[in-house]
Amino acid sequence: MTDPVSAYFAAVNAEDWAALAGLWEPDAELVATGARPRYGREAIVAYYPKVLAGYAEHVDRPVRYIRDRSAVVVEVAFTGRTTAGRPVAFDAVDVFDLAPGSGRIRRLSTWYDTAAVRRQVGGG
Repeated sequence: MTDPVSAYFAAVNAEDWAALAGLWEPDAELVATGARPRYGREAIVAYYPKVLAGYAEHVDRPVRYIRDRSAVVVEVAFTGRTTAGRPVAFDAVDVFDLAPGSGRIRRLSTWYDTAAVRRQVGGG
């Protein structure tokens, strides 16, 4: 399998939800800042189009990887533009836990300043 973390960013940036689905374990978990946890591949993949619907364009650019066995921590620079034309930029940290054997994503937690993002998205 290709590096699942790099493939994750490629799939999210391309909005390739079929490719994204193949990267997760069937019983995976997503803990996204400001949202309720999602359990299971289908619920996780359904989350992404909803959360990105307000963006006319978006790019999650990994800027630093820290790897330790089955865990990968990634510093991410997000840039985008809302459907209303507002620019949005923020830094985030994603923590991936990979399943032994398959190498698919078992758990992902995301961390960023939700208040700062809300201000940018809302134009405040």
